[in-house]
Amino acid sequence: MNNKFDALKDDDSGDHDQDQGSQKDCEKEKNDNDEDDDQNTAKKKVCVSPKYNATIAVPGVGEHPLQYNYSFWYSRRTPGRPASTQSYESNIKQIGSFASVEQFWRFYSHMIRPGDLTGHSDFHLFKEGIKPMWEDDANKLGGKWIIRLRKGLASRCWENLILAMLGEQFMVGEEICGAVVSEDIISIWNKTASDQATITRIRDTLRRVLNLPPNTIMEYKTHTDSIKAWEDFHGLVNAVGGR
Repeated sequence: MNNKFDALKDDDSGDHDQDQGSQKDCEKEKNDNDEDDDQNTAKKKVCVSPKYNATIAVPGVGEHPLQYNYSFWYSRRTPGRPASTQSYESNIKQIGSFASVEQFWRFYSHMIRPGDLTGHSDFHLFKEGIKPMWEDDANKLGGKWIIRLRKGLASRCWENLILAMLGEQFMVGEEICGAVVSEDIISIWNKTASDQATITRIRDTLRRVLNLPPNTIMEYKTHTDSIKAWEDFHGLVNAVGGR
C-alpha cells in the first residue's frame, strides 16, 4: 500500500467542512488561530467550478496532493422499486471533495464503514466532476468490474480498493473513473469498455490489492449492457402495471 497513506491513516486533525472561495481567484481561507496552529491544521482552499456548480478542493499548505481530485457520494435505494434516471440522480448525495491525502483521511475517518451501513445503501468514490451514473460522459462508453464478497469483508476490501485507486496502483492512465460499495458487492468503473488490455490489468490489480482467493467470482459488465437491462426491466414493470 502507498506509504504516504499508511503514515497518515490515523491523522484525524481538522474538520472537513469546505468554505466556498471566490470563483475568480480562489483565495485561501485565513486561519484566525495562532501561527503554530495554522501550520498544523492548514485549511483547504476551494474555488467554484462553473461547469459543475460545486466547490473544487485544492491541497492545503504542506499537504500531500493526489494526482486527481475525488468526491465521496452516498445513495440509498428503495427496494423493489425501479428508479428512473431522474429519481436516481436526485437520490445521490455528494458528501464532499478532496485533493490531498490529509483531506481524504479527514472525510474517511468520520464515515460509517460499509459493513455497518443499513441495507440498500451505497458509498461511491469518483473523480471530481464525474457523477456515479452510467450516463455520465466519462462513464457511458465504459464498464465495471463487479466482485461479490463473503459476509464481513466489505469494509476491509473497500478501504484497500480506494487506497489503491487514490495511490494510482492500477497503472492504467486516466481510465479509472471511480468505485462503489453496496452491501457485500464492490465495483470499480473505467472509461473504455472496448480496451481489453486495460480491463485485464484492472482485474489483475484488483486480485492483488484485495488479496482475493483464486476462486473469487469477478464479472465485467459494460454500462451499455446495464442501461439496456435496466430499460428492459423498467419497460416490463410498466407493461405489467398497465394491464
